[in-house]
Amino acid sequence: MKKNLTVFFAMAGVITLAIIAFFLWGLPYFLNTSLPTPTNTGFGSETVPAQILQIIDQGTVNLGGINQPYQDLSVKILSGQYKNMLEEVTYGKDQIQPAGVLFHPGDQIMVEVSSGPNNNIVVDYADAVRTRPILIILAIFILALIIVARWKGVRSLLALAFSFVVVIAYIIPHIIHGEDPVRVSIIGSMIILVVTLYVTYGWNIKTHAAVIGILVVLILTGVLAWAFVKIALLTGGGSEEALYLIQVPGITIDLRGLLLGGIILGALGVLDDLIITQASAVFELHEANAELGFRQLYQSAYRIGQDHVASTVNTLVMAYTGVALPLLLLFAVERGNYAELISVASVAEEIVRTLVGSLGLVAAVPVSTLIATLFALYSEHLGAIRPYLGPETSGEAHTH
Repeated sequence: MKKNLTVFFAMAGVITLAIIAFFLWGLPYFLNTSLPTPTNTGFGSETVPAQILQIIDQGTVNLGGINQPYQDLSVKILSGQYKNMLEEVTYGKDQIQPAGVLFHPGDQIMVEVSSGPNNNIVVDYADAVRTRPILIILAIFILALIIVARWKGVRSLLALAFSFVVVIAYIIPHIIHGEDPVRVSIIGSMIILVVTLYVTYGWNIKTHAAVIGILVVLILTGVLAWAFVKIALLTGGGSEEALYLIQVPGITIDLRGLLLGGIILGALGVLDDLIITQASAVFELHEANAELGFRQLYQSAYRIGQDHVASTVNTLVMAYTGVALPLLLLFAVERGNYAELISVASVAEEIVRTLVGSLGLVAAVPVSTLIATLFALYSEHLGAIRPYLGPETSGEAHTH
């Protein structure tokens, strides 16, 4: 009893010190999320939503041998310094647009409004407003997840919302303020990892094993990413968005660090599912047959992980291939050499991102299986700390 009280007071002291440190250092650091004031270039250009009031004219126009429809639109600007101003916008006359998109009165579009040196207003079409269809598919996704997964689905939605909050309110502002993207991404990933796993799967031994497994594999993935980004001479400037970032006045961002941070965040998403599945497999096998020794339990769960990692790696590669498909088609049309294609910065970045993420997945199976097996077999040997770690599992099977 005395030993238990000693452990309790020791843990209470550590938690108290952690809370004090968080309020003295953590809150000021995490709340420093104000974004720098944007600096407009040119003569006050801004992109704002506008509502189509009328189709003034429409027909077809020949652009570079391609006949495509065009529309002259009367629009009302909905926000910004030109709010409520009525203007005319031309769509489809100046550049080739994807087929199958025509607008109707009442639709909303994004327009770029700029004022020249003589205060003349120029309004150009920028893009369509897609808020409504995205919200509809989001609502369908939420409803389907809740119907299938019930309360676990609700918890996963809360975890997903928290992840977005961390990305938007912490990771993005701190990187824009010039902090090391790798450090910010690692801190953000750990916060997301700990909170989302415990919210979704509860406070139990299985979740502890999964959290430690993901942390170990995430560190390994980060080291691999750093090594191969350096070996491949990648600078992080392989995308137009990255090159644009370094041209924004008042913002200094390490593009190579940004690439590494992106790899770490991307790895977290796929490692989460694989490692919690491995932890679940170990504890389910242990519960089904408590007589299994270390070797038998590890090997049985490892065989499950082999099938899982094979399919997950293929999924990861196909996902990145789908993103790069337009570039691959363009390269094929130009009859380029695919051996040369991998040296293109944008392609090389995606290849390194895919392969490093895949290496992390491959490493995740033996590492997470080992850690989960140790927790499943030997957690009872933790002595006085064991009661504070919760039950072995939440009582709910993990499904993939």
